[in-house]
Amino acid sequence: MEPSAQPILDVRNLSVAFNSGPRQITPVRDVSFSIYPGQTVALVGESGCGKSVTALSILRLIPSPPGRVVQGTVGFGGRDLLSLPEPEMRGVRGGKIAMIFQEPMTSLNPVYSIGEQIAEAIVLHQRVKTAQAYEIAEQALRDVGIADPARRLQEYPHVLSGGMRQRVMIAMALSCRPQLLIADEPTTALDVTIQAQILELLRKLQRETGMAILLITHDLGVVAENADVVNVMYASRIVESAAVEDLFDRPMHPYTAGLFRSVPKLGARAERLAAIPGTVPNPAQFPGGCKFHPRCARARELAARAAAEATTEIMSDGESFRVPRRCASEEPLLREMEPRHWAACHQVAGYDEKPPTEPRIEHKRASVVQVDGEVTA
Repeated sequence: MEPSAQPILDVRNLSVAFNSGPRQITPVRDVSFSIYPGQTVALVGESGCGKSVTALSILRLIPSPPGRVVQGTVGFGGRDLLSLPEPEMRGVRGGKIAMIFQEPMTSLNPVYSIGEQIAEAIVLHQRVKTAQAYEIAEQALRDVGIADPARRLQEYPHVLSGGMRQRVMIAMALSCRPQLLIADEPTTALDVTIQAQILELLRKLQRETGMAILLITHDLGVVAENADVVNVMYASRIVESAAVEDLFDRPMHPYTAGLFRSVPKLGARAERLAAIPGTVPNPAQFPGGCKFHPRCARARELAARAAAEATTEIMSDGESFRVPRRCASEEPLLREMEPRHWAACHQVAGYDEKPPTEPRIEHKRASVVQVDGEVTA
């Protein structure tokens, strides 16, 4: 079904390259996804798969050199952000699209007070006097649950706890009422109680303002609780894209299934957690074909039952084994396997009969998501 609304953000065929000595590496390749107003879209994957580079590229924060966008468009408000003059782009950053970075201590300037840092963004984007900017900053701290906000405005980042600094980052990001918030691992290094508070705060502010959120995380529990649509990223590309209920109910890509198997479950009696063997490949040394095939349990199982001429022997992490020849030689494209569910895997039933298309999913989550028999609010 075709979406009925226009996406607030429309990323198409985004590829980002970095010069590394005489070579060029491409940590983001052909990435396409959309975010609709009021929607939370998650970008999921292990560290090193390209999530943060994708987010930084949207706001044109990739340092150049050595990085550059080599192809693609980032549509926002009827304009391609990648072609905007830098003065216009500065008006988008912080004003219309805000970002919460992974580590607030490295994002906040240690020599300026909290109030100076928040007020600077407000003066820049809202064109108000400094006194009014401090009033808005104080209210922003109050909105994110910081007690005695007037006093906190005078303090410096090192005085605050990790959870407080993260709240300050959220207050700074939301002080200009952005249309889109990019939250890059917003709960990393926080204890579980503070994580829950931060995520509930983002949901509350989203309900009140109607902003869209791009949530970057490797935590599937966070995804189940917050996302409407999920894009699973592996080795520079999106390998599965689906509505959150569909992804958790029927993961199609073997990488997604492996991520789910590695999540600890209440009541499970296994002595060890299931793990995906190996690591995400270095962008300078991507394997041929499907980038996941050296780690793919499904590929090994299928090769064990297939004719020898349909398989090939590979070496990974010092181990030799066979995989389907097609997996090792031909990289799969995203195909719409079901309504609002795309996957890029040759071994998904019916894959070859489906058209390769770019995902666009206008969907809002149900009130609960069921994960392996457990209900998540």
